[in-house]
Amino acid sequence: MTASDAPLDLVRSQVDRAIREFLDRQRPIFADPHVAVLLAAAEDFLAGGKRLRPAFCHWGWRAAGGGDEPALHTAAASLELLQASALIHDDVMDASDVRRGMPSAHRRFERMHLESGWHGSAKQFGEGTAVLLGNLLLVWSGEMWRTSGLAPEAMAAAQPVHDDMLTELMCGQYLDLLEQARGDSTFDSALRVALFKSGKYSVERPLRLGLVLAARAQPAWIDRLCVQYGQQVGIAFQLRDDILGVFGDPAETGKPAGDDLREGKRTMLIARTLAAASPSQAEAVRDLLGDPALDAEGVQRLRTVIEETGALTACEDMIKRYLDDALHALEQAPIEQSARTALAALAVAATTRRT
Repeated sequence: MTASDAPLDLVRSQVDRAIREFLDRQRPIFADPHVAVLLAAAEDFLAGGKRLRPAFCHWGWRAAGGGDEPALHTAAASLELLQASALIHDDVMDASDVRRGMPSAHRRFERMHLESGWHGSAKQFGEGTAVLLGNLLLVWSGEMWRTSGLAPEAMAAAQPVHDDMLTELMCGQYLDLLEQARGDSTFDSALRVALFKSGKYSVERPLRLGLVLAARAQPAWIDRLCVQYGQQVGIAFQLRDDILGVFGDPAETGKPAGDDLREGKRTMLIARTLAAASPSQAEAVRDLLGDPALDAEGVQRLRTVIEETGALTACEDMIKRYLDDALHALEQAPIEQSARTALAALAVAATTRRT
């Protein structure tokens, strides 16, 4: 375990326990084997994940003076169900085949339809069922949050933050689809997606939830920390995700190599590539990007163009600048030292990861 992994590992076991206990409480509803497949799929999906969002919430709580509180672990764990819901829906929208090294939810149910020899379209059944599973996890996330057992006044203070987080998540998903449809590849559009899709939802809002749950207020220093640290780490997190979507090792990411290229993701990596590309390089990007049938040779061609234009190096430099700025802001925050150390390690883990 590295130093940057330690704050995650300290939270992970508590999050896993809270998720198991919540799913066990749901189990009687799924006694009928016809619906038990939904619970099984949810359990399989929730067995994976980095638990980053619960960790930012937990250490936000500790940063604002919160103690060891089992109810906080449950509230933080609800964010993992929200993330699972978002990923399942994201895979349907992107027609992704694999997630976390397993068939994506819609492919799982499509295969079940095919193997059972049922009537109608297996593809439509798979996508429809995955949408329902994602909705179920979204509902459960809200239930887990509401019934966590935290003090009513703390929940009331944090509820607006929670509501904003859900709204911003949907906006981020829409912006991702919008940029693919428009074919827009500007720096501004790529940063807008990075901010809404991850900057807020993955880091800033979970951090703010923890801070407000403990402090039950939002003094100026909380706002500064959430923006100057939380948003900066969140954007860097998304930039790292963009790089992994093109250059990541499938054995570590759990997704096929170059999946973002097949899906036509208009990321900062692509924006910087097109901004620096020669006419022939730009033509190659426009011809190959977004081709669902893109093969290994096509993926390698696009990787080569991205590297030759300096876009990969530029994005790595951006990640470093965002991380450095976030760590500087963290140093100025009036929080307890152990929480400061943990949040610094989380920032490094989120922006240097390989999965």
